[in-house]
Amino acid sequence: MTSAPQPAGYAELGVTSNFTFLTGASHPEELVLRAAELGLSAIAITDRNSLAGVVRAYSALKELRREVEEGLRIRSQHRTDASSRQPIGAPAALPRPVTGTLPRLIVGARLVLRDSDTDWIALPIDRAAYERLSRLLTLGKRRARKGECHLDLEDLAEGCESMILIALPPADLGRAMAPMRRLQRRFPRHVFLGAVPRYDGSDQDWFDACARLALATGAPMVAVGDVLMHTAARRQLADVLTCLREGCVIDAIGTRALPNAERRLKGAPDMARLFRNHPAAIRRTLEIAGRCSFCLSELSYEYPDEVAEGEPSQNRLARLAQEGLARRCPDGVPARYHAMADRELRLVGELGFAAYFLTVHDIVAYARSIGILCQGRGSAANSILCWALGITDVSPDLIGMVFERFVSRHRGEPPDIDVDFEHERREEVIQWIYTRYGRHRAGLCATVIHFRSRAAIREVGKVMGLSQDLTAGLSSQIWGLSNGGADPERLRELGLDPEDRRLAQTVRLIGEIIGFPRHLSQHTGGFVITRGRLDALCPIENAAMEARTTIEWDKDDIDALGILKVDILALGMLTCIRKAFDLMERHEGHRPRLDSVPSEDRATFDMLCRADAVGVFQVESRAQMNSLPRMRPQAFYDLVIQVAIVRPGPIQGGMVQPYIRRRQGIERVSFPSKALEGVLGKTLGVPLFQEQAMQIAVVAAGFTPEEADRLRRALAAFRRMGTIGAFREKFVSGMLANGYAPDFAARCFAQIEGFADYGFPESHAAAFALLTYVSSWLKCHHPAIFTCALLNAQPMGFYAPAQIVRDAREHGVEIRPVCVNASAWDNTLERRTDGQLALRLGFRQIRGFRQDDAARIAAARRNGYPDPESLWLRTALASAALERLAEADAFAAMGLTRRDALWQVRGLRAPAPLPLFADPLDGEGLAEPQVDLPPMHLGEEVVEDYVSMRLSLRAHPMELLRPGLPGLTPHADLATTRLHRLTVCGVVITRQRPGTASGVVFLTLEDETGISNVVVWPKTYDRFRHAVMGGRLLRVTGYLQREGIVVHLIAEQIEDLSPRLSDLGHPLGEMIGITQPQADDTPRPARHAPRIHHPRDQAKQLFPSRDFH
Repeated sequence: MTSAPQPAGYAELGVTSNFTFLTGASHPEELVLRAAELGLSAIAITDRNSLAGVVRAYSALKELRREVEEGLRIRSQHRTDASSRQPIGAPAALPRPVTGTLPRLIVGARLVLRDSDTDWIALPIDRAAYERLSRLLTLGKRRARKGECHLDLEDLAEGCESMILIALPPADLGRAMAPMRRLQRRFPRHVFLGAVPRYDGSDQDWFDACARLALATGAPMVAVGDVLMHTAARRQLADVLTCLREGCVIDAIGTRALPNAERRLKGAPDMARLFRNHPAAIRRTLEIAGRCSFCLSELSYEYPDEVAEGEPSQNRLARLAQEGLARRCPDGVPARYHAMADRELRLVGELGFAAYFLTVHDIVAYARSIGILCQGRGSAANSILCWALGITDVSPDLIGMVFERFVSRHRGEPPDIDVDFEHERREEVIQWIYTRYGRHRAGLCATVIHFRSRAAIREVGKVMGLSQDLTAGLSSQIWGLSNGGADPERLRELGLDPEDRRLAQTVRLIGEIIGFPRHLSQHTGGFVITRGRLDALCPIENAAMEARTTIEWDKDDIDALGILKVDILALGMLTCIRKAFDLMERHEGHRPRLDSVPSEDRATFDMLCRADAVGVFQVESRAQMNSLPRMRPQAFYDLVIQVAIVRPGPIQGGMVQPYIRRRQGIERVSFPSKALEGVLGKTLGVPLFQEQAMQIAVVAAGFTPEEADRLRRALAAFRRMGTIGAFREKFVSGMLANGYAPDFAARCFAQIEGFADYGFPESHAAAFALLTYVSSWLKCHHPAIFTCALLNAQPMGFYAPAQIVRDAREHGVEIRPVCVNASAWDNTLERRTDGQLALRLGFRQIRGFRQDDAARIAAARRNGYPDPESLWLRTALASAALERLAEADAFAAMGLTRRDALWQVRGLRAPAPLPLFADPLDGEGLAEPQVDLPPMHLGEEVVEDYVSMRLSLRAHPMELLRPGLPGLTPHADLATTRLHRLTVCGVVITRQRPGTASGVVFLTLEDETGISNVVVWPKTYDRFRHAVMGGRLLRVTGYLQREGIVVHLIAEQIEDLSPRLSDLGHPLGEMIGITQPQADDTPRPARHAPRIHHPRDQAKQLFPSRDFH
């Protein structure tokens, strides 16, 4: 028996990645790496009506090619849970490709049509064909809602010139004949019939039938694997994805399950055996691959260049920069500034980036022209051009600007400018960009929404038959952590058997699906703007949000291709500051700017040194408040460090404590070498910023600037693909070779890995520090204005309105309640008799109240409303709105109790009063007879305050509960009481479990005297997990620790007292709606959703915490 000849090669032309959501069972990166192992000549990523995954495949293959060419060890593959930023499982080395030649990537898409059951693989052969494919997909996507694509056969006939079209016919081959003949006539020599193995024993008969159809239509037959996964190990996951797509459980999947694991990538020998009777079908894969010469590297991006009145971009940029410097420096521009600007202008002109700077300038100028506060951040703060153009506000005197960190000649890539806008008005800027440049030239980047731990548990658990209670319980207990799989003890707590085979399979599948893309969403604000058509680069689709369009690629994709992105970001603190400036102008008679707030104000820094920072940007977290008294910032650059130091990079690198000790004079300032003194001088010899880590790589580890730049890029992808690992050995060995201590080298690299989790560059920290200082100054010198603006900018920040109001009252601000005769929609300020400002709560604080209803109240108020009926007659408010006002006690100024007001408004029966018949004395009358209702006690009033507004001005819940809870230490006493074992109790206002804290949980409790910080070590957390994660009122016993004014309670015992909150009183809806006599006996449906009646659940509704993990 003679052996079959070895095949010359094989190109897989039909591969579905997991960017065909809930279908493909492998990442694009896994597919191209497996193709390299198998020695494939080429691989075509062909997702359903999409190009979303092709850049990831391109980047992975490009990186693999570089590593092979340089002879580097292929990086270890790390997967990370996007929710917890924790590594999943142990690293596994990726095998080398078995051949020296890597596969070529063919870009394509599987076109699924509305009017045909024949799918088409479209493979562009050149750049022009790729642009047509992208525009074809855009056509289909813009016709449809988000996530869908409506294409017809006619669209293919009109838009697929110069593409290879491979028909994938249905089981009834005759149904494919007409469309194949039509496209074959339209595109001769470009249409093929794809023969896909069935793997059911009928392959040869099926191939023979396909060959006959190919002969009849004139479309040659070509082998197609129709691949779903890179290895057979993903078969079960593929079935789970099918169940998620079809909405069924695994036990009901039936014939929809894959019958085997054959739809995996195969090498040339396997495919040759399958097509042994049709070897030409294998040869044609290579011929088609050879014709498809297009590569994503051919995409050339051109900046939008809006020439103004014939003025070249470079000239306009120079003119605007000089005008900006003169405006910034009214007393004369220092020569140093002119020199810096000239140097930057030369480099910008040399690299051709002028149009980019002008694009960002125009966007910022428009925002400022309509009164929107904005500020650039990130590396742009290193540019005096950005400062002169008004893009950034950090002056050259505040930080040392290093333009090369922003624009580099050797990188040859566009700079990245991020601009923050007020979060309530950013949409105005976004819509202006669409109007200015057109939707054919501007679109938002995509963001890939991945399966995170909780969603993976919930979805896979449902498919595998776990009950909803079990999946909810398992999800609630992991709190984002998945490292090492499920804890057997936790499974037993939930009534599960860790040895159960089905459960073990479920846990494994959960681990596999974590990190898989679930769908595309829109980026928070990353805009791609082009000179030509954007849809020639990438398909554009409708976003879920009205009037927005997005591209299919995310920020990593466009960065890999060198495409310009302008980040139009939203920042709540800018909204707060702008509203504070408005209030200052209205009530104080002057309006500051970000760059005109008095600098180096001693009272402001003293306030921060006391950790008096509730509401202050970037330094209001528990960790920041603990470090402020130890860091004792005295100048602006101290705030730059303060903002940057409580971040994963410095924390994981073990740099925080050494810096603080040096700052406090406990440890001598020293430098590892003379060479590093210039790098680390401003941070006392301790690396804290991302730029310092990159400089250490060059100065101490022997990296070239290009290698350091690759390391910088690897930071962005580390959380997803673990791409830093390949640099570790070179970095550490390079530092050791240059005489640095192994411990210092290891800590430096640990810091670099930490920067993958949101480390701050110095320039970015400086931009944020400016907002930190401005918000601190407002809080220090204008507390009523700051509090009013902060409440009007909600939701934002670390604390809920109840804590913001409590803090304001502690600072002497009078808070006045919501009142129908005094309140507006926003919180407002009222001048007191002593000249100080009091804060009047606005209607926006009432849960569920509409802004339109508030406007109607204000418009018809005139000299005030004497009673609820007159308000109703003038405004025609719906009964639900009137009830919300009564429940919020907004009629109190009329002399009405909450119950009296609710009784009266529920007695107003007509759906809307008519002005002609508005006399309440006419006919039957509209008002109900007076009824003596039982008075509410204080506890009931407090509960109803929280029900309606999430805060109370009457009393804190703990003030009322304390008499029944003996043995508690008030939180205000913790700063002075002796260090011993004690017990506190309070409402949980925040809980944190940072990824850098090794499983430690931090709780912030509040009682009527103040707040306390509780540290829960992992072993304690394991004992009291349910209370820690779900409790709203906790009694905690532990040992007190104090360092200066920083106080912690180290928890030993934790008790959930949430049901005690229900002891405060019964919800008013039950008292009025059920137990009290009604104005009529006609049954009426409930106006509100049913209340939660279990005390613990009710506590969660009334006293929600803000959890960060």
